[in-house]
Amino acid sequence: MTAIPRFTGDASPYSGGDPYADYRTADFPFTSYADLADRRLGAGVVAANDEFFAERENLLVPERAEFDPEHFGHKGKVMDGWETRRRRGVSADHPWPADEDHDFALVRLGAPGVIRGIVVDTAHFRGNYPQAVSVEGTAVPGSPSPAELLGDDVKWTTLVPRTPVGGHAANGFAVATEQCFTHLRIRQHPDGGIARLRVHGEVVPDPAWLAALGTFDVVALENGGLVEDASDLFYSPASHTIQPGRSRKMDDGWETRRRRDRGHDWIRYRLSAQARIRALEIDTAYLKGNSAGWASVSVKDGEDGDWREILPRTRLQPDTNHRFVLPEPAVGTHARVDIFPDGGISRLRLFGSLTQEGTNRLAARHQELGG
Repeated sequence: MTAIPRFTGDASPYSGGDPYADYRTADFPFTSYADLADRRLGAGVVAANDEFFAERENLLVPERAEFDPEHFGHKGKVMDGWETRRRRGVSADHPWPADEDHDFALVRLGAPGVIRGIVVDTAHFRGNYPQAVSVEGTAVPGSPSPAELLGDDVKWTTLVPRTPVGGHAANGFAVATEQCFTHLRIRQHPDGGIARLRVHGEVVPDPAWLAALGTFDVVALENGGLVEDASDLFYSPASHTIQPGRSRKMDDGWETRRRRDRGHDWIRYRLSAQARIRALEIDTAYLKGNSAGWASVSVKDGEDGDWREILPRTRLQPDTNHRFVLPEPAVGTHARVDIFPDGGISRLRLFGSLTQEGTNRLAARHQELGG
């Protein structure tokens, strides 16, 4: 496994100019997976024991944290993150926080899933970040309240043990626990501020829910679809194409750099499970002068299956949702969209239902992971 860089200690005080110029970060291998804590997927910070300086909801804002050196409020410096007050000891003789003192926030994931890695981002928290962080996960069905999540009967699994972190840095942690989780509890020891929380992993859909739906989008992230690879990620992640809802702005889709050769770009997906596809959509919303010119869609059944084209190369219009009913259902476990010659699409939807084999495999995986 690739070693994960570690950042500790204060960052230098802000001295003007680009606040990200001295930001400490790295390429973490697990960030190729979708963010299960994305607000657009339905995630939320449902509770925190303290948010005196900055609100807990900032943790899941999709955009990177901003910094305004002149922005102060009635409680002090306004920070784009979650920040708690300074902890104190019990007396003048012991003014320091106890070793076990900490603040916590409860996070509901946008979809249940297996977590591959976590990023605790302390951007702009240069001298007011936590000394250490820890993260735990649990799986609770339904829509539990904060009080229910904190009940004695809820079992929490340690995903990130108490670990020192650095200020103004992306602190990454690989997770190797093969288990499905619905909620996280992040602790900061003993206090301080965190700008953003990212939880990268794979969605594990509920087979009973998909069976009740019957026909659904078999490549959607919320239903267990996954981007396996893409030819180009220059402007935006390919995983945007299977996010819920329509794109709301240009960078909420997938856009490639301009090609200067005779090639083309593509994305490869893994479906929820083996499915029978009956219709599809290719959306170019907000891609007006940079949408793909043409697109085709292919599927294959199994890792070693052959690719079969189900939508031939078709002209696309800018800022348009294109719908296609297939002449006959196509069975597969994987899909690929090819765009010509470059540009982008905002969403791909593949509508169908699971085969019996797909249903059986998905149910077995769901049970194995404790879903």
